[in-house]
Amino acid sequence: MRRVTWPQAWRVIASKYPPIDLFERVSEDRSVWDALIALEELTNPRVRDQVGNIALVAPEDRVAGPGATYVMASFTHVNPHGSRFSDGTYGVYYAASNMVTAVAETIHHFQEFCRDSNDPLRAEDMRVLVGSVDREFHTVFELPANDAQAITNPDCYEAGRAYGAELRDGGADGVHYPSARMEGGECIAAFKPSAVGLPVQERHLKYHWNGERVDKYFDYGENVWIAWPLDAQAEEAA
Repeated sequence: MRRVTWPQAWRVIASKYPPIDLFERVSEDRSVWDALIALEELTNPRVRDQVGNIALVAPEDRVAGPGATYVMASFTHVNPHGSRFSDGTYGVYYAASNMVTAVAETIHHFQEFCRDSNDPLRAEDMRVLVGSVDREFHTVFELPANDAQAITNPDCYEAGRAYGAELRDGGADGVHYPSARMEGGECIAAFKPSAVGLPVQERHLKYHWNGERVDKYFDYGENVWIAWPLDAQAEEAA
């Protein structure tokens, strides 16, 4: 176990996913929260689709208020294809210790999607979120080298999914692990919405797919295109 205390925990998601108003404006009283969701899901199919499967999140682990959408959606809209620490039957909230690591992680997956779809030249707007973390997580950094390498294998998620399922079933809050896409970067995978602080939007980015790979991204905050991958000097500065 390791206490992970990050004043800034960075996450990048596609901008096409807007905030879900219900999570943002609902009462912090859990009984009111559940009743309101049940009512709106019954009477409004659009809201039901937006909220997702709320039953996947235990009532005591749910969060509400400004920024709650970005956390809750990770658990109520589960990626059926899974992720590093999930087989696709439950959600995980991923974040990184700095923005460049979050960018590296998400560019990798965006590229995989574009290749699988045989996409021509295109671009995708992304939303940068910044929250915080102050929690005890199981840390891959303390595992034997062979186990750690298997769990963070860049090309195979089998060991990571088995490890994640075991920890989640045991009630763990999440995993702290080295990034597989950015050397020196650190990431967390939270198994409960309550394990992370509510994030706010920090800036927007645009990923540019040239038909073969992401060769650059536009930083709307800095108003500049940035070549990808970063050179060693830029990576160190970031």
